[in-house]
Amino acid sequence: MQYKTILFDLDGTITDSGEGIIHSVVYALKKMNLKVPPHTELYSFIGPPLNDTFKKQYHLGDQATEQAVKHYRDYYQATGMYENYVYDGIPELLIALKNAGCTLYIATSKPEIYAKQILTHFELNHYFEKIYGASLDGERSKKGDVIRYALKEAKLTHHEEILMIGDRSHDVIGAKENDLACIGVLYGFGDRAELVAAGADYIAQTLEEIRKIIIK
Repeated sequence: MQYKTILFDLDGTITDSGEGIIHSVVYALKKMNLKVPPHTELYSFIGPPLNDTFKKQYHLGDQATEQAVKHYRDYYQATGMYENYVYDGIPELLIALKNAGCTLYIATSKPEIYAKQILTHFELNHYFEKIYGASLDGERSKKGDVIRYALKEAKLTHHEEILMIGDRSHDVIGAKENDLACIGVLYGFGDRAELVAAGADYIAQTLEEIRKIIIK
């Protein structure tokens, strides 16, 4: 196998977290007295750092963005993180990769504390050597920074043997910033055009296609 170390994104790759994230965003928007668009227009919040998306979509200043994120987290911590489900076949894929000799990690733009709680809730945490995510203070939020942090903390140096798997362009861009190959998956919240434009090395429609790319 070329790839012996696999970094997985969480939202849209391991779990379908859309419902909880959208509900949390709606709660924050209402608290901020901002217009709530149709839910389908809020998918841009799934994946990228929250601060960036609130600023971009609603043209908020730093203080207002901080307040919006606080409202979001109030709902998310209590309810939103559990309005979530594991994609069918994920445990089987993780078992197959581990049996083939791969070491698995999580690298997510979601705050690390939430990622650990979610994976423990769904009894998936034991498949991963470590779970790495964003910091709550926003200092580490972009995917490239999270991946860099994961590589450093796990002492991963053979970049040619490491593969990132994610569903959005920022997963691909973050991988490229760290000289890693990346699989863009189509069952999450991104689409083929987005992933190809970002420079994904592989595109996978299904979990079985991920397995075939890694396990030759």
